[in-house]
Amino acid sequence: MTPILRKEDRAAHIYRMAAEIMCRKGYEATSMNDIADAVGLTKAGIYHYIRGKENLLFAIMSYAMDMVDQDVMTPARKLADPEQRLRTIVERHSRRIVEVGGAVTILLEEMNALTPAHRSTIRGRKRAYFELIRWTLVQLAAEGKLRDVNPTVATFSLLGIILWISRWYRPDGNLTPQEVLDSVVETALNAVLRTGEDQERRKPAVARTKVAR
Repeated sequence: MTPILRKEDRAAHIYRMAAEIMCRKGYEATSMNDIADAVGLTKAGIYHYIRGKENLLFAIMSYAMDMVDQDVMTPARKLADPEQRLRTIVERHSRRIVEVGGAVTILLEEMNALTPAHRSTIRGRKRAYFELIRWTLVQLAAEGKLRDVNPTVATFSLLGIILWISRWYRPDGNLTPQEVLDSVVETALNAVLRTGEDQERRKPAVARTKVAR
């Protein structure tokens, strides 16, 4: 294993390795010894970074949401144009999964294994991300750029497209990372956005469109 000097880097490495093991074996079947062996630490050594398996799961989920905050939400919020913001969200989140791997993303589904307090924290962070996407779609609807779809349903659908990459993408497959990213972005955007001609036809009706945030 390549030496990792900084504690933050070591912790991130532990989170990614633990997520891969939990995805492969299942959360309940994964032991702390499994994780310690995978990262080259003793069981006592790994407790320097985490206090137990549930705390590790919460740390992995927090790490995943930190990456979404830093790599996706923060850059997207700086963009005033909702169409550009939506493209940025889809492209940056998809790229993160393709480049780093999908195990951490998959593990975000293990909400029931968390304590109520930890579950509430992660659910709140997920909700903030959901609302960023939904409000972006609401703005697009107000501009006549959104297809005739409900923004809430469309948000769930877009997240499904992005998060499902972790289930099917293989780095050793026939598709290059860029081919995957290009196809995912175009599929996602074309699913919710009107074409240029459609947008032009919709302009006169924009004033009559009522969209609730």
